[in-house]
Amino acid sequence: MSYIPRVIACLSFSIFALLVSAEVQFDTEQPETAVEIVDELINKHYRKQDLNDELSKQFLYKYIDNLDPAKSYLIQSDINEFQRWETELDDMLKRGDLTAGFVIFNRYIKRATERLQANIDLLESDYQFDLNQDEQLSIDLDELPWPQTMAEADELWRKRLKEAYLRLILSDKEPQAARDLLIKRYSNLSKQLSQRDNEDTFQVFMNSLAALYDPHTTYMSPRSMENFRIAMSLSLTGIGAVLQLEDENTKVVRVVPGGPADKQGILQAGDVIVGVGQDQDEITDVIGWRLDDVVDLIRGPKDSTVRLEIIPATGESAGTNREIAIIRDKIQLEEQAANSEIIEVNTDVGNYKLGVITVPTFYLDIEAYYNRDPNFKSSTRDVMRLLSELDEQKVDGIILDLRNNGGGFLQEATTLTDLFIDPGPVVQVRYSNQMISRNHRSHADAYYRGPLVVLINRLSASASEIFAGAIQDYQRGLVIGGQSFGKGTVQVQLPVRQGQLKLTESKFYRVSGNSTQHLGVVPDIELPSYFDTEKVGESADENALPWDQINAVPHRRYNFTDIPLETLKERHVYRQSKDPDLVYLNQELSLLRERRKEDSISLNESVRRDEMAKYDTTLLTIENQRRQSKGLEPYATIEEWRESRSPEDDDTRDLSERDPLLYETGNILADYLSLLAPKSLLANQP
Repeated sequence: MSYIPRVIACLSFSIFALLVSAEVQFDTEQPETAVEIVDELINKHYRKQDLNDELSKQFLYKYIDNLDPAKSYLIQSDINEFQRWETELDDMLKRGDLTAGFVIFNRYIKRATERLQANIDLLESDYQFDLNQDEQLSIDLDELPWPQTMAEADELWRKRLKEAYLRLILSDKEPQAARDLLIKRYSNLSKQLSQRDNEDTFQVFMNSLAALYDPHTTYMSPRSMENFRIAMSLSLTGIGAVLQLEDENTKVVRVVPGGPADKQGILQAGDVIVGVGQDQDEITDVIGWRLDDVVDLIRGPKDSTVRLEIIPATGESAGTNREIAIIRDKIQLEEQAANSEIIEVNTDVGNYKLGVITVPTFYLDIEAYYNRDPNFKSSTRDVMRLLSELDEQKVDGIILDLRNNGGGFLQEATTLTDLFIDPGPVVQVRYSNQMISRNHRSHADAYYRGPLVVLINRLSASASEIFAGAIQDYQRGLVIGGQSFGKGTVQVQLPVRQGQLKLTESKFYRVSGNSTQHLGVVPDIELPSYFDTEKVGESADENALPWDQINAVPHRRYNFTDIPLETLKERHVYRQSKDPDLVYLNQELSLLRERRKEDSISLNESVRRDEMAKYDTTLLTIENQRRQSKGLEPYATIEEWRESRSPEDDDTRDLSERDPLLYETGNILADYLSLLAPKSLLANQP
């Protein structure tokens, strides 16, 4: 029997009818816009891909997936009905027929509205969730089939509601407060659905097609363009985080260096935002919201406070809800500027003073640059100044930290490389017409000729990959860290009748001929990483352009990596087994990987509490092992440990604890220095 009381469903029918009676229809200009977008994709995209029957089939299922990614509302009979358009969408779109897209959208709205009202009815009834019953909810959405019947959908939603309710109970919500919050969640979602219009529908429909060409090709509707323009012109303030919609959740892709969230120190890539509140106001649940609506809630006046309810991806709070407060601010160019520090590394092979230059992004004050302001600000000029300052302090080598650097100006990637190599090519660019440009070159003699290590991770992308790839190809220095993102494409903005199309027109290639696309830059020595390469990075998207090669371009080779790399790796592996902070990091990552393997979740309260307690106990055990190895007093409880881990205390902690990966990079550079030829021989290279 269905979990929804049928009498309640009948009473609610009139509400359903009111909400779904006004179906969304396309306007007179959208068909012509669709034809224009199709023409641009076929003729100008780097991937020469015709819109044919095979792509039509992919288009249909991509659109359905974009509408209902968690298989929450539509059922198998809907999918069966939509299949009549499998090989028709291509021809329909070429002639500007949007009928199928809008019929599917209206069906989705109808099903979703009915489902959300049914959820509200259940929560407002006297139905009680049995939290002592042993049952599981599948969380592997990729393997989840469409419900065959409404009764099957009812049962799936009963479990989803129970899990949402249980999660709130585990976060110390009172039972009635948990029900009230869920009622508000589904009421807000229903209200949002009722506000969807033909512009929303058309944007989702056309982006479902654009995504089949590659992840960076997107259509922006006139309203989305206007919102973006206002955000840029008014410099609306927020928290400084790049967000994306994943299934029904708002996920943090990247924390912007120098922004409010970065300064606050808790929010990390991979965290999920489930609620947003203003100052002391009640937090609004945002599960299932559109991304732009979530962003609007997070934005606000400078110096005001936004409270976020998040589910951390890593750390001692992973998997459980926690609340954080961030003071909004405008992100200043100066706060994203390159900065430096000196670290001391004492090893068995010697004591070294190392300069660390962190480059959060490849920035350029473009207005000052074009106005010929002699003091224009850029990442290259700042790094040059920092190199000079570090040279005066007689550092033995340089670590250039590009972790979390998502790119920026291509010109800056070229000029930054120019500081470390003599004249020569830096990157090749191949366009959709297969023409290859090698105009991005180093033109001056190297400014710094000493030992160099480039530190990267999975969030190092685009311009970061061009720089790291060039340093690696020239054998100018070691690249250490994690495999980079793999974003090796260039986009161009094309206006269309309604809105704008961002389209991929070219690809980057290293001087070795290898593309940075998809594969990214593979480090010479790999460090432990929090990032799951199957979930984060270009290769995580099934429609990403592939890795490939073109001809290498002649370039010099330096002798900075002409050393026994295996010796460095052996010493690194040895330290990972002995250094307390690296041992802890690897144990934490192992625990995280095990949690990622789980494809279902228990709906039994005692089981979930036992799992939480076991996870906390394991984390506390490995943390205390780390502390005892360093001669520190162990923590008595997990609460004592959490209270001690304030972001404000980061500056007082040793580098080995605060940033064990940078600390280990320093150790690797120290080993590297001990194996290098005398500096007198390096100074005249090449």
